[in-house]
Amino acid sequence: MALMRHLKLAGLAAVLVTLVGCASVGRDFATHNVDQITIGETTRAEIQEMFGEPWRTGIENGKRTWTYGKYRWSAFGDDETTDLVVRFNNDGTVSSYVYNTTE
Repeated sequence: MALMRHLKLAGLAAVLVTLVGCASVGRDFATHNVDQITIGETTRAEIQEMFGEPWRTGIENGKRTWTYGKYRWSAFGDDETTDLVVRFNNDGTVSSYVYNTTE
């Protein structure tokens, strides 16, 4: 009985160590659509259709900014990050964008 209890506790400890060693924020998005963005032509509505709701929104240098991102950090392996930051003109078209990934 004592052996079983020790094995269960050891298993629980291993699971906890694994969970504590990793962290994720953001959400997945359709990275294959990035090449469809055309500066000055693609609209906010089209960006939303391609990628869904942005993970974060804001203003940068007076321009509306949408961020799509998935960030995973691990104490036991390589970090994995993917993000897309889209800036919009006042007319709602894409002013610029930056796409980065560790994949």
